[in-house]
Amino acid sequence: MSGLEEVGIPGPNHLREALTNCTDPLTAIEDFQLQNGILLPSLRPSLPFLDLHGIRRLEFHQAIMEDLRDRLLQRVSELAAKPDKNNLKTLNDLLTKSFPVVNVKSLRPVVLCIMQHLPKIKQEYLSVIVENKELYKESSVEVKQQIWQDNQALFGDEVSPLLSKYIDDRENLLFNHQTDQPAFFQSSSKTRRQDKVVQQLTKMVGKNIKLYDMVLQFLRTLFLRTRNVHYCTLRAELLMALHDADAHEIVNLDPCHKFAWCLDACIREKNIDSKRLKELQGFLDGLKRGAEQVLGDLSMILCDPHAIHTLSMSVTKALQLATSSESLPRYQEDLIIVLRMLRLGLLSWQMVDSQQFKEMKLEATFITKFLPGIVSLMVDDQVQLLSGRLDETATQLDPVPQCVITANRDNTMANIITIYYGLNIAKLHDVKGIARILPLLASCDIDTVYSDTILHMLVSHLATMPDCFANTEFCELVFQQFFVPMVSRENVVRHFLRLLWWVHPKVPSNIIEPLLKGLEPNKQHSEAVHETYKALNAKISNYQPSPVATPEKIDSPLMAVPAPTPAHP
Repeated sequence: MSGLEEVGIPGPNHLREALTNCTDPLTAIEDFQLQNGILLPSLRPSLPFLDLHGIRRLEFHQAIMEDLRDRLLQRVSELAAKPDKNNLKTLNDLLTKSFPVVNVKSLRPVVLCIMQHLPKIKQEYLSVIVENKELYKESSVEVKQQIWQDNQALFGDEVSPLLSKYIDDRENLLFNHQTDQPAFFQSSSKTRRQDKVVQQLTKMVGKNIKLYDMVLQFLRTLFLRTRNVHYCTLRAELLMALHDADAHEIVNLDPCHKFAWCLDACIREKNIDSKRLKELQGFLDGLKRGAEQVLGDLSMILCDPHAIHTLSMSVTKALQLATSSESLPRYQEDLIIVLRMLRLGLLSWQMVDSQQFKEMKLEATFITKFLPGIVSLMVDDQVQLLSGRLDETATQLDPVPQCVITANRDNTMANIITIYYGLNIAKLHDVKGIARILPLLASCDIDTVYSDTILHMLVSHLATMPDCFANTEFCELVFQQFFVPMVSRENVVRHFLRLLWWVHPKVPSNIIEPLLKGLEPNKQHSEAVHETYKALNAKISNYQPSPVATPEKIDSPLMAVPAPTPAHP
């Protein structure tokens, strides 16, 4: 009960001294009870009745104290509900008088409640809280916020586990082999903001601008260190979560707020209309001289995989529109704006790393040669589709234009547009189109085409066409040409295992067995890889094919497809 003496209440030290110097301990204890009990004359005659009912004096005094404590807590809440100058002064005075008993567990809630409602707590009180782990743990978020804003290391220790959990949750969603759907992109932005980690970070930041800046600095540093784009997602989601929480003190000062808000609406609707494009363009063009660093944060928001996905889908739709309207991509103003933002997002890491906050202009050849090359592939696909519907003899697909192959050698944006064209082909189950474009994708920048978000979507589309894997040439194309050369990367192994999870019933045994042997994890692989591999092996071993007769012969749809020239080894 240390601290009672400091507020004028005799505590254990006083009682110890009395017992040490007395001649009759029982008399000393009785005197102590009379002096420090409830000094209410009308109450004393009733105390013997409590003794007769076996109620200890300790229990009685504890019950009285708890009732008084609850009333005091209620009164503190009433004062805090009207935080005017007088009420704040009353709370400060009350804290000064009560803080010495903060180590008394039964009285601690009162002290911590008062501190919770004070916008500014004296540093001497905060220092006591920091030095005592028990007090720090029991303190409210509001009290901790005042501690964190002057202690970045301590705040980092609190935030770090949350950031790690957020990344783990994102990656688990990408690698989840229990579904063949692209679950990562199916959740709405509003749902993602309800994530426990995002909500907890929002609560920790509150309306404290300094803490918000610290979190952003943590995210920038981790993004630079790891190149993990999920930190960019969290940067955008945290801002929008604070917007939902009406933290005007923060969102009104963040120069990225309106841009992120507008982009979030586009992601939510999975479409970028002309009106919103003009708004987004206005934000980029409206950056004032001297505020170029804001472009770094805008690029991080655009680097969010959901933003890249929405922008890339918009580019694909615009190019499809060019095929139907028989127009050149260069004449579509909206497309040029989308490409501008897509380039900013794809080059975000380089911009933040170099601290060169300047937009790179699109090359003329990209607009005049590469994009028309992709359009020509789309036209070719439409001709093939129409020929099939008219039962005409299928014509041979044209090879991939050289301008497309050349652009994919060293242009990240060409990679992502080609990849999304290929994903669209896979979604349509166009086997010939897949056979033409997949070798080219395998020759793109590995950090782009073999990124988790791209592989997640590609595997999801391929998993919905298992019958195609009964064809050995298709297996050769997908497995040997695309996945096997990159199995040294653990993330590729995990996506490969996810694909086999869904298509193994159709894969010939002479193909699946060597694949499983080659994919067997070693000590360097994570526990997740070992568990998935073990589960896949068990699933394949227990699989019982249904007794359905197979056709005598299946003509390969890949025979008429020319092998595209690889861009580089």
